[in-house]
Amino acid sequence: MSLLIPGTNSIKATGYDVDNSVRLNAADNPSGTITQGTPTNVDKYTFSVWVKRADVGAGNSKIFSVTSGGTYGEEKLEFNTDDIIWRQTEPSGGNTNWERVTDRKFRDESAWYHIVVAYDSSQGTAADRCKMYINGTEETSFSGSSNPSSGQDSYTNTSGRALKFFALYSNTSSQNAGAYFAEMVYIDGQQLDQTSFGEFDSDSPNIWKPKNVSGLTFGNNGFYLEFKNSGSLGADTSGNSNNVTFSNISATNQSTDTCTNNGCTLNRLASDTTPIFTNGNLTINGNGNNSSNEGCPATFVLSKGKWYWEMKNESSNHANYIIPGFMDAAYYSNLITASGLPGNYYDANNGFTNNVQGGGDNNNYVIHRAGSSNSGLISGGLLQNQIYSFALDLDNRKCWFRRDGVYYNSGDPAAGSNETWGTSDISAGVSYTPVVFHYYTGSQGSFNFGSPAFSISSGNSDANGYGNFEYSVPSGFYAINSKNLAEFG
Repeated sequence: MSLLIPGTNSIKATGYDVDNSVRLNAADNPSGTITQGTPTNVDKYTFSVWVKRADVGAGNSKIFSVTSGGTYGEEKLEFNTDDIIWRQTEPSGGNTNWERVTDRKFRDESAWYHIVVAYDSSQGTAADRCKMYINGTEETSFSGSSNPSSGQDSYTNTSGRALKFFALYSNTSSQNAGAYFAEMVYIDGQQLDQTSFGEFDSDSPNIWKPKNVSGLTFGNNGFYLEFKNSGSLGADTSGNSNNVTFSNISATNQSTDTCTNNGCTLNRLASDTTPIFTNGNLTINGNGNNSSNEGCPATFVLSKGKWYWEMKNESSNHANYIIPGFMDAAYYSNLITASGLPGNYYDANNGFTNNVQGGGDNNNYVIHRAGSSNSGLISGGLLQNQIYSFALDLDNRKCWFRRDGVYYNSGDPAAGSNETWGTSDISAGVSYTPVVFHYYTGSQGSFNFGSPAFSISSGNSDANGYGNFEYSVPSGFYAINSKNLAEFG
């Protein structure tokens, strides 16, 4: 089980930066379609994409698929229910023609994976006719593997075929992907390896990062999706104008969580079992949990620095029972690993620290202190559609809470005054993580760690230019992402 992870691709200078991705909800039935023209070479193509999963355990989470032209036949690339990557071609009738099925699982929802599939059926060595590279390394060990026949045409690059992304070729809603996608590249007429799309970082040689692909030869059917035009996320920037037509994908699906600046999300795999997660693991719904207070930490662990994030209360009832805050990361991790989550686990007497706790009367809101009784009330409660902000200063062991732009107790994070929590609450030498607790049907919150899961009416970034927040980021505080973590964390 993936627990609390300090973010992947945590290097400050990536050389080549990717600005945007597309963030998909499987339940929205998202898809992209392009009808292939006359190929440069039907027997040769390369497909490259960066993926950050948000649907581990989902059945047949499609990256792409295309029909063979007959009943039940298709060519596909997907994560299956076992979280392995499955590349397969089956002709009409459903019998497997050839396949590559990884024997390792890909379950880290905090990480970006780079996947390359390179096809050339003219290769004399059968095993070389379809190659798969993941995070800069060629996959050579498979749980299932069979080879294309010599000269076998690819369905993917056949003229007139509709190549479908994020969904089954027939556009049913059962196999849509819930994930982030970035740097999607299709090369017609060449079998390229992973070095055409990425490289290992010279200073951090275990980190695989993307590089500029604009100089590649794309071929007749080739395209390059950067997802940078919010009004047309399927726009091809290769120069070919082979635009992909998106369905159930709009400007709100554009994200700045990318393979060169990985964003913080909720850590679904370290949560209790009841919530429903959407919007790339940025939205959590209590899903009928009416018996105990349970919740979920974030994917990033913070040990120093100054950090800012927001949450919008989207609860349809019992608005005081979606409870954002932060807590000792090690304690949460140890509890998950040991025996799961007990009921009412935000109780300070159980050792949980530093969170905002909803008052049961729905009229006031209780500031929950660390290891002691509650103190402080926010009159009027916390209501649906209000936005809550946290400014966490781990260097000086202080944190401030803000509701709809107004700090509790006239706090001022930039000046370091009137903090909501102080040195008696935040321990020295301890790592913390954002966290959210939920209770009651309809309790729902959407987070903004820099790339919001809810509409922003203003737009504010940190001093490094990162983030899109509803309210101003206090001076000296930063959005939670891998570049800021590499610099300040």
